[in-house]
Amino acid sequence: MSSRWFQKRWARGAPGPSAPPAAASPGRGAAQQPAASPYRRPKFLRGAGVGESPAGRRPVRCAPRDRPLQWETGYAEVINAEKSEFNEDQATCCQIAIRRRGTGEEEDQDWLILCSNQYLTGYYWALFDGHGGPDAAIIASNYLHYCIKQKLEEVVEAITEAQPPMHLSGCCICPSDPQFVEEKQIRQEDVVTAALESAFQECDEAIGQEMKATSQSGGCTALAALYLQGKLYVANAGDSRAILVQRQSILPLSSEFTPETERQRIQQLAFLYPKLLADEFTRFEFPRRLKGDDVGQKVLYRDYSMTGWGYKTVEKADLKYPLIHGHGKQTRLLGTLAVSRGLGDHQLKVIDTDVQVKPFLSCIPQVKVFDFAVHNIKEDDVVIMATDGLWDTLSNEELAQMVRSFLDENRTDPYRFSELARCLVHTARGTKNGHQWTLDGSSPASYDDISVFVIPLHNRDKDG
Repeated sequence: MSSRWFQKRWARGAPGPSAPPAAASPGRGAAQQPAASPYRRPKFLRGAGVGESPAGRRPVRCAPRDRPLQWETGYAEVINAEKSEFNEDQATCCQIAIRRRGTGEEEDQDWLILCSNQYLTGYYWALFDGHGGPDAAIIASNYLHYCIKQKLEEVVEAITEAQPPMHLSGCCICPSDPQFVEEKQIRQEDVVTAALESAFQECDEAIGQEMKATSQSGGCTALAALYLQGKLYVANAGDSRAILVQRQSILPLSSEFTPETERQRIQQLAFLYPKLLADEFTRFEFPRRLKGDDVGQKVLYRDYSMTGWGYKTVEKADLKYPLIHGHGKQTRLLGTLAVSRGLGDHQLKVIDTDVQVKPFLSCIPQVKVFDFAVHNIKEDDVVIMATDGLWDTLSNEELAQMVRSFLDENRTDPYRFSELARCLVHTARGTKNGHQWTLDGSSPASYDDISVFVIPLHNRDKDG
């Protein structure tokens, strides 16, 4: 891990969208302690009037029109309805310059730059949804894209070849190496995918170090999209979502990770390492919380090896609190978190116990690849990336219908993708009706933070 780079950037102020923690100025005789991360909105929003709003108001913020984002990407956000003091979402939108580096060569330049021809250029968008405070999301928004850059540079020889070599050193130990690589069907995109997975791990470690050093707690989900060499890689750890909206179809580009969707992985971890449960929880899933009278009865249950439901004779140990409890949006991991993947939360323990949530909360993303070469991209094809505040109120189909209708009606507007992002956030936020926020049909609107990217794929030719 590049701790020297991380410490240097944090000490002087990182070049990312939000300023990172800086060392505090202790009084005479006081021990020097790192300060908490200063709260700021994404860098590309600066100048758009992003101060916190008076109580009861939820204005929608957009990127300034005089500083358009790459590919004419649209972005909009709104703070929650007084659920917390701050907007815990963070966002990043930038280019990543990937270059060859000698072994041990130090990265000594700000890498948010306009790239010359000597660089392999990637385009990057990311959303981070914080919980337990905005600090983890702020760190991730500043650091994850550096981790991705570094991991790609470590394997740049492999991602610039038609077929990844067996040895990055260029050695030929076995003449049949290319054949073995071909038999395993290893492609360039597999190397990029692994680099993204490793970058999430490194960023997670950095967040853990920073949060421990500053006595902070909290975590965040992470949804990142990287366009590189004609392919869009979407890496997701959490419950944010990305979809591709086309004229006649919808293509999901991510899957949400919740305790329900990852039941078997979580139960298997508890089976392999039962001490993680500290005799406080049961790994088995039952349709409801068991009671004393259930002991000795045969009841429905599921374990990590099961997709169906079987019957189990209830023992006293089965009366413990379930590892995964609840249903739908109310499902919780160890009664604590609503997500099963994300960054941070290294210090998080189940209340009144020594059970750590982190071993069950994975930082590894799922990466999906969209190859532009095998898709006919049209002018109005867009990727929508949004935190769960949007998806709580809009289904994929409802959103796609809104996107198509809006783009049809605003073909001549040069800012239509930005306005579409604003429209989507406005719709999910709803309007204030007394003490409540409601949608047009009087159903409850989203009370959560909402952040949305609208990425027009047809515009990639202008920048890329």
